[in-house]
Amino acid sequence: MSISRRQFLESGAAAAAGLAFAHPSGAAAPLDRSVRPLGVTAARPVVIASGNGLRGVQRAYDMIVRERADTLDAIIAGVNIQELDPDDQSVGLGGLPNADGVVQLDASCMHGPTKRAGAVASLEGIATPSLVAKAVMDHTDHVMLVGPGAKRFALDMGFREQNLLTEQSRRDWLRWKACLNPRDNWLDSAGTASSSPRRSSEADRLQVKFTTGTINMNAVNSAGELSSVTTTSGLSWKIPGRVGDSPIVGAGQYCDNDVGAAGSTGRGEAAIKACGSFLIVELMRQGLSPEQACLKTIERVIATTEQRLLDGRGRPLFDLQFYALAKDGRFGAASAYEGGRFAVADAQGARVAPMAFMFRRSERPAMRSTGCAST
Repeated sequence: MSISRRQFLESGAAAAAGLAFAHPSGAAAPLDRSVRPLGVTAARPVVIASGNGLRGVQRAYDMIVRERADTLDAIIAGVNIQELDPDDQSVGLGGLPNADGVVQLDASCMHGPTKRAGAVASLEGIATPSLVAKAVMDHTDHVMLVGPGAKRFALDMGFREQNLLTEQSRRDWLRWKACLNPRDNWLDSAGTASSSPRRSSEADRLQVKFTTGTINMNAVNSAGELSSVTTTSGLSWKIPGRVGDSPIVGAGQYCDNDVGAAGSTGRGEAAIKACGSFLIVELMRQGLSPEQACLKTIERVIATTEQRLLDGRGRPLFDLQFYALAKDGRFGAASAYEGGRFAVADAQGARVAPMAFMFRRSERPAMRSTGCAST
């Protein structure tokens, strides 16, 4: 049977739409019919972020309201707070290193009004990858630079190189190495329960830090102009060169000035496979509220997860979080498991709010462990 090109494209689009809205149980989620038409501007400025961005959302909101700053400039200034904080081991200075003890940073950003984006991955020696990503956007015809090329570009742009490995992160890396293999030549490092050649107990080893910490931030101003940014040091102890979702436009963050912005934290590999942030924005375009779009995307992530990362009841052996902001100022966030929190700043002030979730904490299986421990 012959089929025309137009029929083929139409059938493909219908199939893709069906996948995007598929519920693991087969039931379709109801659309939120109360949403405002696209193009309606926000009644007030709003900034949202992952839970570690409380200081950042306040800074970004103040810049947008009091200084009339561009939304992207404001949220990058917001995430810079965490990037330059040596006590925050999930981003920038002091970030936890890869398996070789080297801090490699990732970031991406999008500017809604100009429809532009920039990203860097596996960047070494520069504490503010969010600013380097914006420089890629502002000064090149590219979207992403990686590795040594990204560092050379940053240095050419005037960024200052520095040692990003703080003493605390170095010690945590040594502890991780010490408990990798009971038959290796590493002794348990100072600070563990046992510093003898004998291996410390499993409980002691579980004290070693393992993180997928990241900061995502999204903003809209009173004119309805949107921007998004995500920055991270990535998975701790990762294979050198590993890149998660944070620097990938459409996965770690996405922004469409006609609809909204979204971002993610947690297991980056899961967000990549589902094009999570892009999907959230598209679901909002179709009429879902920000919170509904986040929950629906988590369902989609689970549906695309391989069996080894699911428990016997189909629940993920990892957590992830999504954040969404609509052009009209509505916002929402969701996590796979109960207990997630996100930061928001608007006319009511800066605060931390609970996230919607798919599963209760009591249903949470043992999280997948890499290396010595998982947190």
